[in-house]
Amino acid sequence: MKTTPETVKYVRRFGQRVRLIRQQNELSQEELADRAGVHRTYIGMVERGEKNATIVTIVKISGALGVPATELVREIEDA
Repeated sequence: MKTTPETVKYVRRFGQRVRLIRQQNELSQEELADRAGVHRTYIGMVERGEKNATIVTIVKISGALGVPATELVREIEDA
């Protein structure tokens, strides 16, 4: 996928949602990574908007956070 300013905006907003929900659940990045079955540095990269998560990873992260995947992508277009 070609990186555009719009793509970067969505990836950053998604990462911000992950961070917000993770912090609300009082989880560290490492705890979230363990629960989701991904590397701990990957969560940091997602939260900083450096990685564009695949749908599979979004589902893993949402499950680890105990929220529907739609909760992670909610409002990223409008924010």
